Amino acid sequence: MEIKVNALMLRAVDYNENDKILTLLCAEQGKISAGIKGVKKAGAKLKFASQPFCFAEYVLSKRGERYTVINCSETESFYDLRTDVMKFYAASAAAEAALALTYEGEECGEIFYRTVRTLSEMCSGDECFALIEYLAFILGKSGYAISAERCPHCGKSLTGEDRLRFDMSIGSFACAECGKGAGASRVTFNVLRKVTGKPYEADFITPDGNKRALRLLREYFAYKTDGRLNALSEYIRLLR
Repeated sequence: MEIKVNALMLRAVDYNENDKILTLLCAEQGKISAGIKGVKKAGAKLKFASQPFCFAEYVLSKRGERYTVINCSETESFYDLRTDVMKFYAASAAAEAALALTYEGEECGEIFYRTVRTLSEMCSGDECFALIEYLAFILGKSGYAISAERCPHCGKSLTGEDRLRFDMSIGSFACAECGKGAGASRVTFNVLRKVTGKPYEADFITPDGNKRALRLLREYFAYKTDGRLNALSEYIRLLR
């Protein structure tokens, strides 16, 4: 049986001498694992289909529970993401998050289209902000939304507060007096207010705030999923 899927290539793992196993993300079926033959050979016809971030119509042959890529028609290569080291690691971090928070056989249309849109935004614009926005989005869609509102304990407004805490167990900022968890900065709070579409203090949107927000998102992701975003750690390390 053959099927066609519009999919984004999230991960490729070497298999045998010249083959790879791809993890594809599609809207209707979530993640699909599919073998692709001969793509490590020079001049292989379908080599492009195993490149990072390839967005394409994949033709798959299904035998039992196993899929094999037999043809592919590329829609977008996102080539710019593979030629800029910062964009590459940002896009890889988004792909890692999608891998961790989507499932085989489970419809994920909203996450799929948002992932494709995020990669497009990273190609043409600020990959750092696009990554922060994407991580906040996919965590929220997975039931781990971040709250940057009032203190969940006393109800105090957190806007304008210099001393805050972030409670990993409930995914919420809180005031320093009654909150639990590690200290969090005013710039981190405002960056996450911005990416979640809430009013924010523009003077506190800074490169340092972006870096701090990514660190918080990395630790929160690990806390909630027991997974690590290795590409995100490398991206944070490279940020100036």
